[in-house]
Amino acid sequence: MTREQAINFLKKHPVKFGQMLGFTKLTDLHNGWIQDMAYGTEDDTLQGHRNSYKTTCLSIAIALIMILLPKLRILFIRKTDDDVKEIIRQVKNILLNPITQVFVIAIYGVSLKLTVDNAMELSTNLAIDIKGTSQLVGSGIGSSLTGQHYDRIFTDDIVNVKDRQSKAEREKTKLVYQELINLLNRGGRISNTGTPWHKEDCFTLMPPARKYDCYSTGIMTKEEIQKKKDELSPSLFAANYELKHIAAEDVIFDDAVTDAPFEKILNPQVTHIDAAYGGEDFTAFTATKKSEGKYYIYGKLWHEAVDNVMNQIILERHKVLGGKIWCEKNGDKGYLAKALREKGERVVDYHEDTNKYIKIVTHLKGDWKNVVFVEGTDPDYIEQILDYNENAEHDDAPDSASCTIRLLHSQKNAEDRVSGFGY
Repeated sequence: MTREQAINFLKKHPVKFGQMLGFTKLTDLHNGWIQDMAYGTEDDTLQGHRNSYKTTCLSIAIALIMILLPKLRILFIRKTDDDVKEIIRQVKNILLNPITQVFVIAIYGVSLKLTVDNAMELSTNLAIDIKGTSQLVGSGIGSSLTGQHYDRIFTDDIVNVKDRQSKAEREKTKLVYQELINLLNRGGRISNTGTPWHKEDCFTLMPPARKYDCYSTGIMTKEEIQKKKDELSPSLFAANYELKHIAAEDVIFDDAVTDAPFEKILNPQVTHIDAAYGGEDFTAFTATKKSEGKYYIYGKLWHEAVDNVMNQIILERHKVLGGKIWCEKNGDKGYLAKALREKGERVVDYHEDTNKYIKIVTHLKGDWKNVVFVEGTDPDYIEQILDYNENAEHDDAPDSASCTIRLLHSQKNAEDRVSGFGY
């Protein structure tokens, strides 16, 4: 293979290069994605559905830039530093792959070696920079980005479920994105990849997106699409696989506040289980603590029958240093309470006699402005609450949360708060 043949192959057939590296599920569609990421000149936004291999394409594109355009400096940004490290590792593996070495030797007559190799930076012997700047620098959006300039900036999934749930998170992401223009060298380019989460998220600041939803790529079968529909809430499926936002006309709950440290939930006044016994229902566990006028909530959600997760619930109760567990006995005739007591738990079982929708609107919606979710709460738990309306298919998390707030509306001790429970 001559030098020209090697260069032309990497430019014209990057997807074949990826397949040679072991990314065998890449298709002709991805060839165009990689080419644009690696060799495009204008700012760009690509939205691909979850599991469409867009991040794999991005890893290959970054490696190709480091090989064919070694003088360029690249900044790669994801939501957190840990997210970045995953991609840095993948780029490193691509660069050190024996297949890559064959192309590098054909182009440059030398083997590729890493001269900078750590969790957040990579550089090779193909680049010489008297300033000592690495070819590839990774960063989470919370890290300082000042003091350096780059020729290519890639953002990948800097918008995620946190932006769906929190206005403060959306504004934080937007501020970081707006600063990126100051880091670009003249003639530089910003390329964005990800999925949308909210009508006012950071994608509103980016170039109009080229969208590839789950119906158009041919990557997922009808059965796989249906399986995801069954597993996810409507808004999660719409954002991740259809790349759209569900109309919010019937939405009851606004953005959630999700920035409380875990310590805020320790020694909660009440813990509660909303149990599933099969089918498509979820089991929800909620711990709630009222302090300084706020309801601090820690929630867990399992798409499982309660029998399968009972030990996990007990561990969560221990984790938050909770006391008695509340659970209703309407549907199971006291089965759950008995099973928990046999495991050594203290339980208050009650008969529920309030309409679920009225209960959720009265107690959870009524105090929504004072609700703060603590660190470690399942995103799916919060998402199910944000999705809730009178016709919602799933209501286990909002039901459980509303029950804990109803308990705490009384000034008595949690054990004695039985008003409204018919207990």
